Amino acid sequence: MTSPSSRRESVADGALALLAREGLRGLTHRAVDAEAGLPAGATSNVARTRAALLDLALHRVVELESAEFGAPGAPGAPGGADPADIPLPGTPEGLAAALAAIGHHLVTRRAARTRARMELALEAARRPELRAAYDRLGHSLRDPLRAVLADLGSAAPERHARSLVMWLEGLQFYCSAGTGAAEPPARAEIEADLRELIGPMLETPSAGV
Repeated sequence: MTSPSSRRESVADGALALLAREGLRGLTHRAVDAEAGLPAGATSNVARTRAALLDLALHRVVELESAEFGAPGAPGAPGGADPADIPLPGTPEGLAAALAAIGHHLVTRRAARTRARMELALEAARRPELRAAYDRLGHSLRDPLRAVLADLGSAAPERHARSLVMWLEGLQFYCSAGTGAAEPPARAEIEADLRELIGPMLETPSAGV
């Protein structure tokens, strides 16, 4: 017998697959049943309304990405995920490498989930009930990133963390829906860009300037 938690994961994963492939218009309870290989009505039993289904899908994204990455620079990723060699961000170079590994993973091996998350982001802009959950997803990266930047000597870790998160979100849009969708940049290219962004953030301003 399928456990309730397993059934919820199946429904959430089916919803994310549909969002990535067909967008919000393709997300129906019946379609999720078919996508997840569940009996008719199973999705309705887990999430009775469309709002509940969207909320379930968004929480699943948070759960999956937290499990894979944790804080920036986590030394491994469960399940043999691509960023298993993410270095600890004890230096500016290490932080650039860690964020590049995460960003590259999200636009290559996890490109479908990233597209689904973007669909959910647009819906969160229209549905206040989704806003808080989506913002938590952003803070799950931004908060530990701010702490890392402060440890590395940033004079404005809050602003610098926000800038890096904005850059990473821009990368994901560029590779998922923008002109870079056909050919995402290589991980080394992303890392080089991040080094150029992070370096000046950690430079000590000259006295009197």
